Amino acid sequence: MKKIFVLMTSILLLATLSYSALDGEKAPSQPDDDIYKQMEQLAVVFAIVEKDYVDDVDQKKLVYGAMKGIIAELDPHSQFMEPEMYKEIKVETEGEFGGLGIEITVRDSLLTVIAPMEGTPAERAGLKTGDKIIKIDGESTKDMTLMKAVSKLRGKPGTKVHIVVLRSNQKVLDFDVVRDIIKVESIKDAKILENGIGYIRIVQFQENTGRDFEKALTDIETRGMKSLIIDLRNNPGGLLQTAVEVADRFVENGKVIVSIQGKLPSQNVVFNAKDRTTHKECPIVVLINNGSASGSEIVAGALKDHKKAILIGEKTFGKGSVQSVIPLNDGSALRLTTAKYFTPSGVTIHGVGIIPDIEVDISDEEEVKLVLKKYAELEKALKQSEQTDNAEKSAVDEEEVKDVQLQRAIDLLKAMDIFDKTLSDASFAKEKSVN
Repeated sequence: MKKIFVLMTSILLLATLSYSALDGEKAPSQPDDDIYKQMEQLAVVFAIVEKDYVDDVDQKKLVYGAMKGIIAELDPHSQFMEPEMYKEIKVETEGEFGGLGIEITVRDSLLTVIAPMEGTPAERAGLKTGDKIIKIDGESTKDMTLMKAVSKLRGKPGTKVHIVVLRSNQKVLDFDVVRDIIKVESIKDAKILENGIGYIRIVQFQENTGRDFEKALTDIETRGMKSLIIDLRNNPGGLLQTAVEVADRFVENGKVIVSIQGKLPSQNVVFNAKDRTTHKECPIVVLINNGSASGSEIVAGALKDHKKAILIGEKTFGKGSVQSVIPLNDGSALRLTTAKYFTPSGVTIHGVGIIPDIEVDISDEEEVKLVLKKYAELEKALKQSEQTDNAEKSAVDEEEVKDVQLQRAIDLLKAMDIFDKTLSDASFAKEKSVN
């Protein structure tokens, strides 16, 4: 018993000192008495297991099991990784690997798809935001850690993985998805719609997203952009820095874009706008849905809080936490949630999400009726048109009108343009009558 207690206390002190050294913080002189009491209870359990369990036990295995249990009590994104798993994860992230193109998390104790990325095996197979993955290659995901699930979904390009999901309508669906090298274009579309409305869709925040977004924005500005739609739907996030760079294009110099707050002062970071490029002020709509997460929520939250854009769509996913990997001296590691994201107004993103200014649920009955009506009108116009260029334009408009949320954004910006012109004309008429 004493031997086990000394062992457990030593592990606790060693872990405390090791982490403090890594983090640059001063370690506490000694653990509280309550911690000693709890460790004593743990030591009692170890001693009983070692003495009375029917088979011989591996003490290292027991210690690792205790560590996994401790971390599992925190949140789905934190995990203890044994040396083999940590080594495997490092190899996968440093080299080229095959994947499906989905961002996943654990929600309500179930492995959940945040969003499939466009043009990836996951999207082509038909996986959707909110799908609950209940089996991977025949193995139940119940109690499966996030990192283990990621490891099982990744693999050699060209190999197949079988996934069983539970969809929101309670249907159980099977998918065979072939892994591939995931290469996604960050900026998918950049164009001018009707009435000088610019449209840019960001699929994921990658290393060059800030630069590519600037190029796309400048291009559509030179083509007569009067207002802008930024489409962040089903964008699961990516690199924090490039999400900040995108928001920086619209937020005034020095103002907060996002802040990261943890328990320790060294974990607190505030990202302020640096006013890299000046763009003319124009009405902006940001499209979001429940597949918009992390970096997408940072951009949407910043533009909303600073009154730079109107948000249209559905509440975002609510993934706003920071995970740090902390190596331990035996080759194992902790993946630990160390901070959370907060919008400029101080509202947490994690578990809450960003609520749009105008909610447009794509399953809403009235919205569906509106789409069907506009689609019927479009079909009629298309049949009446005999010119090829008009037919091509109608074909493009057909895709846009099917998208209820996009159509609502277009209608709003058109209405704002009409309102501005009305005010301008009224002001001109008043001035003329005075003169």
